[in-house]
Amino acid sequence: MQETPEYSEWQDVLDLIHRAIDVGHEAELLKMLLTQDERTSLIARVNIVNELMKGEMSQRQLSQMLGVGIATITRGSNELKQLDDSQKDWLGKVLEK
Repeated sequence: MQETPEYSEWQDVLDLIHRAIDVGHEAELLKMLLTQDERTSLIARVNIVNELMKGEMSQRQLSQMLGVGIATITRGSNELKQLDDSQKDWLGKVLEK
């Protein structure tokens, strides 16, 4: 019997997700790992980052549009401020549909 969890680092979880993607089962894995509320929150987080990257709305407008608190928007904004220009460029490209 193992005395420590097999998945103890963030990278372990990322590797698990990559393995699920490789076999085309990422949706099933994420549905099993995340509750409906967590999936809804993740959608909101993606929209927060996307809209903050666009820079077309105020945080207050964004909060009203997504039905989340200003503090949630601020946390997303603070995370974006930690990115350098190349990371922001990459993120902008990834967010494009």
